[in-house]
Amino acid sequence: MESMFTWIIIGATVLVSWLAFNDRRLMDRLILWPPAIDKSKQYDRLLTYGFLHADFAHLLFNMVTLYFFGRYIEAVMSRWSGPWVFPLFYLSALVVSILPSYLKNQHNPRYYSLGASGAVSAVLFAFILLQPWTWIFVFFIPVPAIVYAVAYVAYSIWMDRKGGDHINHSAHLAGAAYGVMFMLIMRPDVLGHFLNAVANPGFPR
Repeated sequence: MESMFTWIIIGATVLVSWLAFNDRRLMDRLILWPPAIDKSKQYDRLLTYGFLHADFAHLLFNMVTLYFFGRYIEAVMSRWSGPWVFPLFYLSALVVSILPSYLKNQHNPRYYSLGASGAVSAVLFAFILLQPWTWIFVFFIPVPAIVYAVAYVAYSIWMDRKGGDHINHSAHLAGAAYGVMFMLIMRPDVLGHFLNAVANPGFPR
């Protein structure tokens, strides 16, 4: 089963998020809260925050995105380097994507963060690197993956500077960058494939 780890991650995230919806103590223990890391050395929060979500809609959006793109990336990574690469990629993306936010708010007791969006962005942009002209449905509107990527990055940069919507756009950007870098480190020839695909709209089919 090529998508085994995608299913395991989705199942674990849904379970932990659902339990935390009904257990404030669990939510408080797993959420990213900088003082707990800085003072209590609870470094596991740099990972566990990604298995929590603010509400069902937040959880559904991330897990549906992971379902559609994670299975493909897991299959590709398994063929290239073995079955354990994808879970390593996903879990490390959770840590890497949150680091800029954590370092910026390391001594801020009012800062909290949760959600798998950074790691899901890493998966999505790994997919876009391989399939830039595949149609992605954004609110039921078909958009080429490469066009979505440009709009996504531009919007995230703008909203990160503007602030005020309680969404960690910095984690989205860091996750997207990590997804691209991870793929290029695994297979540097992916860059040539991507540039060739961008130069020839409609390829690959």
